[in-house]
Amino acid sequence: MKIVTTDEMRALEKATDAAGWSYDDMMEAAGKAVAAAIETHLGPLAAGPVLILAGPGNNGGDGLVAARWLQAWDWEVRVYAWKRPGAKSDVNFHKLTEAGIPLVHAEADADRARLRAWLDEALVVVDALLGTGVARPIEGDLADILALTRQAVSEETRLVSLPPVEDEGEDAAGALFNLTEPLAELDRFDEAQLSNIEVVAVDCASGLDCTTGAVDPATLPADYTVTFGFPKYGHYLGRGAEVTGTLLAADIGIPDDLAAAIQVEVVTPTMVAELLPPRPRNAHKGTFGKALIVAGSVYYTGAAALAAQAATRAGAGLVTLGVARPLHGILAPSLLEVTWLPLSHDMGVLASDAARMINEKLAGYKALLIGPGLSTEKETGAFLKAFFQPEEPKTKQRSAIGFASQAPERAASSAGNDEVKASGPRGDLPPLVVDADALNWLAQQDHWPALLPANSILTPHPGEMARLCKLELDAVQADRWGLAASQAKAWNQVVVLKGAFTVIAAPDGRVRVLPFANPALATAGTGDVLAGAIVALLAQGLSPFDAALTGAYLHGLAGDLAAQEIGLAGAVAEDIISFLPAAWRRLSGQ
Repeated sequence: MKIVTTDEMRALEKATDAAGWSYDDMMEAAGKAVAAAIETHLGPLAAGPVLILAGPGNNGGDGLVAARWLQAWDWEVRVYAWKRPGAKSDVNFHKLTEAGIPLVHAEADADRARLRAWLDEALVVVDALLGTGVARPIEGDLADILALTRQAVSEETRLVSLPPVEDEGEDAAGALFNLTEPLAELDRFDEAQLSNIEVVAVDCASGLDCTTGAVDPATLPADYTVTFGFPKYGHYLGRGAEVTGTLLAADIGIPDDLAAAIQVEVVTPTMVAELLPPRPRNAHKGTFGKALIVAGSVYYTGAAALAAQAATRAGAGLVTLGVARPLHGILAPSLLEVTWLPLSHDMGVLASDAARMINEKLAGYKALLIGPGLSTEKETGAFLKAFFQPEEPKTKQRSAIGFASQAPERAASSAGNDEVKASGPRGDLPPLVVDADALNWLAQQDHWPALLPANSILTPHPGEMARLCKLELDAVQADRWGLAASQAKAWNQVVVLKGAFTVIAAPDGRVRVLPFANPALATAGTGDVLAGAIVALLAQGLSPFDAALTGAYLHGLAGDLAAQEIGLAGAVAEDIISFLPAAWRRLSGQ
């Protein structure tokens, strides 16, 4: 599903209107979708009222439409209108009053007594005040309304007596796509419970800049956000996710072809399921490819183990782990499924001769991962230089007899032949994933992209991305998507920029954003797991971009499953590995 800026969304709505599906049609669809979200996910709370805070623009109009649909579905609805006087042209306002829905104007409630009274009774508050229309700091009456609502939401807890759950009518379900919990069926409440007020934002929480993700201090955080057409940048960037809650996207009639040129998309389960490599019944281990992982050091033995375990759990047919020789005896007893390539070392870190040993064994491997836990020691740098910058064979010029017989130009050329020359990108490497300390070494080399085959997969965290780009960390975090897209094109590589809502960018301009922002993944070793999962998908024949996208999604989903089972605190990288098969099974349905 595409992700758009507010300007792109306005252009799409304008084009849709020009094509014959009017703004009024879109508003009716949007308001009905908000009502459907409340009916579907909060239905048993219908014993208590819904309070709709309606602003002056289209966002408020969406809220008024939602009020009519909720009343039609037997909800008790009240509307608190701010800067919406009820002009003759405000059709939805007059439909609301004709329906007899209680309405109070904020301007007539100077002491906010009516707002306080309605908040005391409300079980659902709909924020339809600003939406994407935020243009300046929130102050004055609007700040007061949001502050009172925020206070009521944080303080009010009440016992809910739930009516029996009944089937909804045909019109109760809207075309809603859950972008926050892509595989979870959001359970309706089915027993009496203590509940705070549920806040539903219309398009985006008032005060959230839906392009940048900046959040006004007065913003009312939402439990659910129903956005229209496509999710917006601000739902994922900055602090946007903190105030968005569960994000639901509603179809309001915008033709798919109008958004075809937009390159930024959020990754969906269907998208990934279609990319998963087949697992035929008559397969053998060669069917699923051989992956070579060069990783680890005496300082970081776990990085090698985690990457290898992840590769096996993500479906690679055979995984070989290339490590410094002393690590073999440490790791082999616990890694029974992998094969081994013990390598030359210097005090437990790879030495330059390890490059030769790897080169001798490369034939037959379908994918290569290099970097996790290698360390930043000088000897590691010598190994990486020997691997990525192999020397060209040296040739000797035959000297002429006598000092005067060799021209100055000939002498200079002869001297140059004794220098070490880089041969450029190696053409004999299998599809490549570059991670961690290999990225840190590359960042220190001049013109480092020239050392890598095109369409290699780079997996930096923000700090590593800052080093690769020669930028400050804040600059990376301020423009994660734009930077990943521009650098993927400039470097001619696939970039997986890790973090909340990991972004995958291709040299051809495609940008994909994962829907996961999970603190359970913010722990040591999860990056090694990600790299292992990606190299496994490469080994199984996926293209670099598809392998990066699929491996990263499996990793994020496994993190969500681990958090559900173990908790947001206490889940470790090995737990993520253990849930990779479950994530695959959930996506494939097998």
